[in-house]
Amino acid sequence: MKKEDKSALISQLKETISAYGCFYVTDAFGLDAEKTFNLRKNCFKSDVKLMVVKNTLFKKALEELGGDFTPLNDTLKGSTAIMFCNNANAPARLIKEMQKDKANNGKPELKAAYVQECFYVGADQLDALVALKSKEQLLGEIIGMLQSPMQNVLSALQSGGNTIHGVLKTLGERAE
Repeated sequence: MKKEDKSALISQLKETISAYGCFYVTDAFGLDAEKTFNLRKNCFKSDVKLMVVKNTLFKKALEELGGDFTPLNDTLKGSTAIMFCNNANAPARLIKEMQKDKANNGKPELKAAYVQECFYVGADQLDALVALKSKEQLLGEIIGMLQSPMQNVLSALQSGGNTIHGVLKTLGERAE
């Protein structure tokens, strides 16, 4: 590969890494054409961008971005496919679903993930990644928790007003 082509690929990788908030380093080696097609189709449905890259080019792209990506260095060996996404747990759910099929021989396999400025290294981190919630989901839960006490107070005041009005009306009728 020519040096110009390599630099073009590195700049494309840098743009892709910057455009997406998360990426997963996976091993999909050994999947036949049909299973690879299904993987790509499922990635497209889940809004995940799948790229097969050379490890050295990906390392160079990470180095040029700045930041400390050294925890990923040991995982960038062998066949590597990168899953880029904005939803933190979409690739993890996709990997877990694909691994359920015995014909896939446990592929794709998670090597590492970079999610919300944290590193998850090793296939044993897959369950933790599946359980992650996106920023929007967390904000929705927090807003729901903050609104719940306010709604309880308002409903108590509304029902309490009717109850007090009923008691006062009964007392008023009794005095006559």
